[in-house]
Amino acid sequence: MGRMTDDHRHVQEFFGARAAGWDTRFPDDGPAFAAAVAALAPRPGGVVLDAGCGTGRVLPLLREAVGPHGTVLGADLTPEMLLAAVRAGRGRDAALLLADVARLPLRTGAVDAVFASGLIAHLPNPAEGLRELARVVRAGGRLALVHPIGRAALADRQGRRLTPGDLRAEPNLGPLLAASGWRLVSYVDEEALFLALALRED
Repeated sequence: MGRMTDDHRHVQEFFGARAAGWDTRFPDDGPAFAAAVAALAPRPGGVVLDAGCGTGRVLPLLREAVGPHGTVLGADLTPEMLLAAVRAGRGRDAALLLADVARLPLRTGAVDAVFASGLIAHLPNPAEGLRELARVVRAGGRLALVHPIGRAALADRQGRRLTPGDLRAEPNLGPLLAASGWRLVSYVDEEALFLALALRED
């Protein structure tokens, strides 16, 4: 998996300690995830990656979207999260990869679409991670940056205030994507869904 930084270890420790109870802690995310997968619209027979797949809650939805002849990949940095995905039976829906999103073991242009829930905030270098996702996605492929609640609701849950520097704010996210090989094509920030869709530029 390459070199481990302190940031990577922090992410592993944070999510590793929470993996076993993750699904029961957030039982109401299904409708938001379903809406985001529908918006991403992976093509039947295509290759779709869940980047930072965690316990794999979205993998069955992605499998349904690409069908029996498609390929679903789930990549996560935390072994405990992938183990929880396997224990929940979601390894049947996808090939699971223990991998850093910034250094994926995938060929250039191998993927048609990427689903990424809650990923950006946990990347030590968001631009680097987005560039790597752009590398593995074919020209014209799509990226869905998702969170099952909006920015304001998430900030309230975490006991903090939104600031102008919030990475997921549209004025910040658009340029970040553009500098990383993507073009922001739609942006939704509602109480029950955050969804930014981007297109892989040629």
